[in-house]
Amino acid sequence: MKIDRVEIRQIHLPFISPFQTSGWVENGNNSVIVKVFSEGIAGWGESSVGRFPNYIEETSSTVLSLQKEVLVSLMLKKDITHPGELSDIFKNVRGNRFAISGLESAVWDLWCKTKKQNLSKFLGGKRERVAVGVSLGIPENKKELLSLCEKYLSKGYQRIKIKIKPGWDVEPLKGIRKRWPDIMLQVDANGAYSIKEIKILESLDKYNLLMIEQPFHYDDLLYHSVLQKGIKTPVCLDESITSPDKAVEALIMDACRVINIKPGRVGGIVNAIIIHHICRKNKIPVWCGGMMETGIGRAVNVCLASLPGFTLPGDISANSRYFKRDIVENPFELNSDGTLTVPTESGHGAIVDEKYLNKITINKTIIK
Repeated sequence: MKIDRVEIRQIHLPFISPFQTSGWVENGNNSVIVKVFSEGIAGWGESSVGRFPNYIEETSSTVLSLQKEVLVSLMLKKDITHPGELSDIFKNVRGNRFAISGLESAVWDLWCKTKKQNLSKFLGGKRERVAVGVSLGIPENKKELLSLCEKYLSKGYQRIKIKIKPGWDVEPLKGIRKRWPDIMLQVDANGAYSIKEIKILESLDKYNLLMIEQPFHYDDLLYHSVLQKGIKTPVCLDESITSPDKAVEALIMDACRVINIKPGRVGGIVNAIIIHHICRKNKIPVWCGGMMETGIGRAVNVCLASLPGFTLPGDISANSRYFKRDIVENPFELNSDGTLTVPTESGHGAIVDEKYLNKITINKTIIK
């Protein structure tokens, strides 16, 4: 299979409402959408990054630039017999994991379509449905938070995750636990705390949390290890796990007892699967995190979450959680049991609405 043409486009797809974390606010999806062609068949991928380097170093502009100036030229016209070969093709490119992941997922989609294979089944997926939770941004007040929890629990989501930061942690948890003492509940700090605030984090132990996600700096392992040794609640790492090697280091240091796997953050599907296998071997539960992807990235995440080691509800959620209208014709809908149905079509399963995609495209480049 030779890639003979690549389309790269930057989009802006507005959210239904702004999403606030401990350090920034997102108003819409600003992904770079990739379409790769070979012999008349097309595959779709998504680099789900923002306009600013808040979550990681990459932005939609840097992804667009690197794909156009470096990555596409490395893969164009190459005879690719398996998508895993992209790791070798891009071996001299440091970092830029989301840029690589968007292209890699598009090649996976294309390759599976040429083989008439479903991505989930080919990767070793065992589930027809995957359990999902919902991630709630930081609202104006506790009353609004409780209202949001009520809304999404009534829809059937299996787990609630709330964003926290210094000054917004203990009180919201008290309110939620008073009303719902037994729901699956976790918190995510996106690295908002310093080691000086470890006592606050330790105090969260009494709220029966599923996990405390990424409380310290995005590239820290040491302080996470100190915290994990002092509490019963599992620490989950997100931003700190950027590769299979980082996952191994974290497990050796006992820096976490749960890992959030996002294919974009770790450089693609291949690395995500390697981390899945490492964690499964070491009896460490994993779940699939979300970047508020369009239906393209969401389809990849659902396929990945169908693998047997993904034993906790992921941050995937239905497309309607974020968008009034998505760029796919087959958006995911929440089942009554709090799951999403795994695609069965060839490739990752997303059917792109190109007419609407063109409307939300900021710029588009075609490389041959």
